[in-house]
Amino acid sequence: MKKAYKDMSVGEGLINALEQAVDFEKGKKVKGVTTRKMSIAPLPEYKAPKIKEIRNRLGISQLTFAYVIGVSKKTIEAWECGRNKPQGPAQRILMLLEEDNKFIEKYKLIQSV
Repeated sequence: MKKAYKDMSVGEGLINALEQAVDFEKGKKVKGVTTRKMSIAPLPEYKAPKIKEIRNRLGISQLTFAYVIGVSKKTIEAWECGRNKPQGPAQRILMLLEEDNKFIEKYKLIQSV
């Protein structure tokens, strides 16, 4: 019979926790731990014409688009002429902007003054 955590020394508690971590890593069920499987949507690749299309559909300047995405205007210029490609978080933001016409308004990324 295993000891309750409150009856263990610090060392015993650490050893027990490490044994549970090893069991969990091996795929065994561990009391008190729940898991769920997820799949993450792959990052889309955006080329110059598509980036410009998204910006134009939103009806905003390169500078405003840069502020919305969190990059410089020079970065937007480089993307739109094909010198560079968006990476990581910028790809995900472009995907959200492409899929949801109300994204900017919904999250108050641009506000009228």
